Amino acid sequence: MDSFVSEPRPASYETLSNNVLKRERRARERQVREEEKKKVTTNKIPENQRQQVANDDTMDPTQFLSNRIKSLALLKESGVNPYPHKFDISMSITEFIDKYRSLHVGEHVENTEISLAGRILNKRSSSSKLYFYDLHGNGAKIQVMADARHSDMDENEFCKYHSGVKRGDIVGICGFPGKSQRGELSIFPRSLVVLTPCLHMLPRHAITSNSDEAQSKKTRNHSWTPGITRNPETYILRDQETRYRQRYLDLMLNSEVQKIFRTRAKIISYSRDFLDNLGFIEVETPAMTMTVGGAAARPFITHHNELDMKLYMRISPELYLKKLVVGGLDRVYEIGKVFRNEGMNLTHLPEFTMFEFYMAYADYNDLMDIIEKLLSGMVKELTGSHKIKYHGNGFDSEPVEIDFTPPFRRIDLIEELESRANLSIPKDLSSETANKFLLEACEKFDVKCPAPHTTTRLLDKLVGHFLEETCINPTFIINHPEIMSPLAKWHRSKPGLTERFELFVNKRELCNAYTELNDPQVQRQRFAEQLKDRQLGDDEAMVLDESFCSCLEYGLPPTAGLGMGIDRLAMLLTDSPNVKEVILFPAMKPQD
Repeated sequence: MDSFVSEPRPASYETLSNNVLKRERRARERQVREEEKKKVTTNKIPENQRQQVANDDTMDPTQFLSNRIKSLALLKESGVNPYPHKFDISMSITEFIDKYRSLHVGEHVENTEISLAGRILNKRSSSSKLYFYDLHGNGAKIQVMADARHSDMDENEFCKYHSGVKRGDIVGICGFPGKSQRGELSIFPRSLVVLTPCLHMLPRHAITSNSDEAQSKKTRNHSWTPGITRNPETYILRDQETRYRQRYLDLMLNSEVQKIFRTRAKIISYSRDFLDNLGFIEVETPAMTMTVGGAAARPFITHHNELDMKLYMRISPELYLKKLVVGGLDRVYEIGKVFRNEGMNLTHLPEFTMFEFYMAYADYNDLMDIIEKLLSGMVKELTGSHKIKYHGNGFDSEPVEIDFTPPFRRIDLIEELESRANLSIPKDLSSETANKFLLEACEKFDVKCPAPHTTTRLLDKLVGHFLEETCINPTFIINHPEIMSPLAKWHRSKPGLTERFELFVNKRELCNAYTELNDPQVQRQRFAEQLKDRQLGDDEAMVLDESFCSCLEYGLPPTAGLGMGIDRLAMLLTDSPNVKEVILFPAMKPQD
């Protein structure tokens, strides 16, 4: 912390070479230093004000709130509006840093008038005429050196006003730029006004030992970037419940959290730009539908009052997007919310963001190449490397390294499953024999599969047990059976299989894609097979969508489509083992 500010040297002295003037200048500098020393020792904060500063940190939060409300009421009674309507800023804090970072130690630019605004998150003082603040805004921070000598107020007004400024207040500052004697870029206010008072006491870093203090300093000096590990235990606000329920506090106090959501925004922007450059157009399709389709999932149900009918929140935009390809929009994509009335865990919430695109005259091989380029390029762009560190098993465990260097590994689903489990799966997977065989295999390897024991569910559980667990680096699991893929086109050379792939990273599905089924008769037959699973109790099986089948009758060109979960991708690139870390306002159970 800077304790005092030396008076800036007149610029004219820099160019004079006369020895006499040099001696006078040195004498004046000594005099200024002596005067500053006297100010520091004689102008200490009065005892009552110093006690007030100390009490702010130890006061009961309820009392703090009450005191602030009372002080605002007094201001209003005196005719002062504590919530001004407008404050003109000449630049952002980020722009201020970029423009003046090159100033020399102790250099001031007093002939420049700048106005900034931001939130105060730290306040300290060594005298009644000198206050220091940390001003935060838009993910950046600068120091405010409020010196009574530069203020438009007289000394008494200055001391009284600044003693009432609290941590959390949003302030507007008009002043000039400079660097302190310790080299910290600062703004020196001529005027400082509270624009919005913070009524609540903000948490501080909990430091209980020298090691904690050292860790706190290390954290403040550490700047997190995508692809490297995080440690939320070093945050000012640590309680997960509070962080997720009051995300505004999380963003305000934990600067790293802002970077997480800026990274998420960059992921979406990169994906959008990538497809735009390939000639895709972005579209929007309905979030409420009359039928459920495009994925195997349980929907949320709502009611349309005007039409007096039941509607479903979409579980996928797939069928609408393929209708657009039928209509002549050969390359389309959508980034939007989907809703699946399923369980909640560390990697999945019922409401999540899907990135989905469809490309006419392409197949699943083309999409594997495209998604490889998109993801490897994105990781390189955002992190500077193809390799990232990720706490896949929680922050208490060692992070794993994930390598996005292309080409990604590819494994055939049935062939790899048979090899790893030493099985010989019946070719006709729609038969009772195949269902019995897979059920016995699950029992043999102690693979849990809740009822109903459909062939699709049994096969999916075995794949999860034997194959997905091997997929740390990006891996394509390809050529799924038709019984698992009702919307995918049959494989051109492997009977009973489809041209489908799923991309897994760190044992979790990230993408699902296939060459699209475009034969309307076969599509109706696939929907009928799904109906059998629903009748057995699988409420996630697909239902017949006659409007989609009718659309296919007009002709869907050879097409490939892919869906990718934005939330899970954001988790990987921000080292977030809990999906709630990358969703601004995640669904939470109501508090009592």
